[in-house]
Amino acid sequence: MKPKKTIVIYGVLLVIAVFLMVLLYNVSNRAEITLPRDFPEIIKSGKLNIVTDYNPVGYRVSGDSISGFQYELIKALERDWKLKANIFLENSLDENLQGLEQGKYDIVARNIPVNTQLRQQFGFTESINLNKQVLVQRKLAPIRQHLDLAGKTIHVHRGSPVILRLQNLSREIGDTIFVVQNDVYETEQLVMMVAGGDIDFTVCDEVVAKRLAEQMPEIDVETDISFTQLESWAVRKDSPVLLDSLNAWLSRFRNSKEFGKIYSKYY
Repeated sequence: MKPKKTIVIYGVLLVIAVFLMVLLYNVSNRAEITLPRDFPEIIKSGKLNIVTDYNPVGYRVSGDSISGFQYELIKALERDWKLKANIFLENSLDENLQGLEQGKYDIVARNIPVNTQLRQQFGFTESINLNKQVLVQRKLAPIRQHLDLAGKTIHVHRGSPVILRLQNLSREIGDTIFVVQNDVYETEQLVMMVAGGDIDFTVCDEVVAKRLAEQMPEIDVETDISFTQLESWAVRKDSPVLLDSLNAWLSRFRNSKEFGKIYSKYY
C-alpha cells in the first residue's frame, strides 16, 4: 500500500507544481503587458512601436518604395532618436487606440481629430497639422447644405474617425444620417466607388480628398463636414515623459527646412 500512496502523493504534488508554474507564467505575462512603457523604457529597448493608417497622403506603398507625410515624420524621428521604429498599419482608429491602451503601440501617428472626450483618455502632442473632413460626392447636383443630408446614407470604413462627427451632425440637423461602416474597403476604395456610382457619399480628410479628386474628376469635395481641426499624435496617459520628449522634438523639427520640404510635398 505504501508504494501506491507514495505514487498518489507524488502525482498530486506534480499537479500542484504544474498548476503553480502555469499561474506564475500567466501572472508574469500580465505584469509585462500592464507595466507602463514610457520614454526611458523605450530608449532602453531601442525600439519604438508606432501605428499609422494607410492612405494616399500619410503612408503609401508604390512598387518597392514607401512614401507619405506620416512615414517621413516617423523616419525622421527614428533617425533623431536613434531608435528602430516598428511601423504597424491599421486603418481603424478604434483599433489604434485600443492597441495603444494595451501597450501594443507607443504612439498613434495619424491625423486624429482631437476632441474633449479623447483628451480625457489619451495624451496628445502639440498640433502637427490642421485639417477638416469633407463630403465626397459626384458633381451632378452636389449637396452644399448639411440639412440636405437628412435621410442620406454615407459609407465609411469601419472604425473611421469621421463616424463621431457624422453622429454629431445628425443631432445638429435634427434628422437621421445613415452611416454604413464598410468592413472590406478603405477610404480610397470608397471614393472610387462614389466616382463609379456604386455609392453616393463618403467622407474623408480634405487633403486626401483633393489628392483623389485630381485622379477622379467625377467627384466633388467642396462641401465641408467639419470645422478645421487640430491634428496630433496620441500616446498613453501613463507616458508623460514620452509626450514631453515628442513635443520637444516636434517643436524643433517643425521649424526645420526638412519639415518644410516634407509638408509642402504632401500638403
